[in-house]
Amino acid sequence: MKKHHFWTIHLDYSIIGIVFTLLMIGILSVYVAVSYDYPQMVWPFLGQQLVWIGVGCVICLIVTIFSTKFLWKITPFLYLLGLALMVLPLVFYNPNLVASTGAKNWVAYGNITLFQPSEFMKIPFILMLSRSIVRFLQRNKGRERLLRQDWFLILELTIYTIPVFALLALQQDLGTALVFLAIFAGLVLVSGVSWKIILPVILLLAGGLAGFLFLFLSEGGRAFLHQQLGMPTYQMNRILAWLNPFDYAQTTTYQQAQGQLAIASGGLFGQGFNVSNLLVPVRESDMIFTVVAEDFGFVGALVLLILYATLIYRILKITLQSNNQFYTYISIGFIMMLVFHIFENVGAVTGLLPLTGIPLPFISQGGSSVISNLIGVGLVLSIYNHNSKKKEPEEGPPIRKKVVLKRAQ
Repeated sequence: MKKHHFWTIHLDYSIIGIVFTLLMIGILSVYVAVSYDYPQMVWPFLGQQLVWIGVGCVICLIVTIFSTKFLWKITPFLYLLGLALMVLPLVFYNPNLVASTGAKNWVAYGNITLFQPSEFMKIPFILMLSRSIVRFLQRNKGRERLLRQDWFLILELTIYTIPVFALLALQQDLGTALVFLAIFAGLVLVSGVSWKIILPVILLLAGGLAGFLFLFLSEGGRAFLHQQLGMPTYQMNRILAWLNPFDYAQTTTYQQAQGQLAIASGGLFGQGFNVSNLLVPVRESDMIFTVVAEDFGFVGALVLLILYATLIYRILKITLQSNNQFYTYISIGFIMMLVFHIFENVGAVTGLLPLTGIPLPFISQGGSSVISNLIGVGLVLSIYNHNSKKKEPEEGPPIRKKVVLKRAQ
């Protein structure tokens, strides 16, 4: 019988292959974007991206060998560390970057931008909420599930969410806050909370969104939101850009209008690799999807979305094969994180949703996002590794059969 060792790693090569392909598409897309916008900075940009990918892959491999017990124990420490890191951008920031983006979400030393702590916080947040749900289920095992218990679970998850949202509010980073909200909502939904709670909340949120849009579009509504409720100007401009991208195409909505024109210019099969006829601000990061669509057209964009769908399907399959509750909720949280990132980024670039500055997973330029996503992949590979080892037969002493010889009569 085969003996498995702690250091023996079982890898899901389909996930590795898809992630590798996405990373390569990202490198090529960043190359195209930077070679047109900052031609003198091509190799520094690509060099940084490759270093970040390398660091992310190493961490991914380390996370893969984590045991459930170890991950369970370090989760509170990772959560506290993530909160501590999220305080740093409020102290160490680049005033010029804050002036251009409207948010204090990057740690900077002088003019050097270092990293975005909220990206790293997404993984500890998923781990902490997953741990909380599992502890709740263990405490109430064998009991009848009541609405009161569901409210207690939501309260507990909210307590872990409030510090994150408070820091994001201080950073004025609405886009990232929406990612955390999506993770929170997804985990609450799969935790078994009654629809008697979920449905009214959904209706309330839908009503609130409709009311906000009505106020925003009404005469004097934007002035009220800005002066009385303190809504930042850059957030209002992003919503205006979403509603009327070509009305202010030379001013506040230039980025969105140029992005949509770039996508349209790609046609069915694209203009070819490393071809760009339009200037799209920040296309190496938030607007990277425009590079794929412009160079490879509708077909290239569709292939990219199929890769994402296949990755999510494979993660779901691994999740369903796991009997470990902690791993299951971690995986669901990571799926919600990926899905929201893809949905929001592609939706914003194509004009279906407001632009919120959400990067495209594995594609957009930026170390914090790449490393965070690769850590999430490491957690999924850890689930697969854990499942595979459970299926292996344990090595034990050989079984000796007693042979009884009968004397011939």
